[in-house]
Amino acid sequence: MEYKIVERSLFARIARMVLKSKNVAMVLGKSIHLSGVDRHTFLRDEGWVAHELCHIRQFKEHGFFRFLWLYLLESMRVGYYHNKYEVEARIAGTKHLHQLRYMADTSPEIKPGSLPLPTDEKEAV
Repeated sequence: MEYKIVERSLFARIARMVLKSKNVAMVLGKSIHLSGVDRHTFLRDEGWVAHELCHIRQFKEHGFFRFLWLYLLESMRVGYYHNKYEVEARIAGTKHLHQLRYMADTSPEIKPGSLPLPTDEKEAV
């Protein structure tokens, strides 16, 4: 998915003040706007990146202005936290964590010391 990152964004700074948050990432179209966090720190957080990529997909799916309008209406109707677009993005942001935990639980690391030694027994004839 193609996207651009804008650090020290004025839009994200405004959102950060409204949300009273230390750091914010927000999407406008194909751009992820950051405030209070640098690109490197943001990109290391796979869940956060997945969340914002979900918003980019939502913009693409609904169109720029239509999505902004739908998002605003939904936020006014049920609030930011219960906004269905935010809920979908939060799920996308945590989905990979569940997959990583599942893989860690089902595929234990193989350690050479834990494997049985081969036997050299010959069949008696």
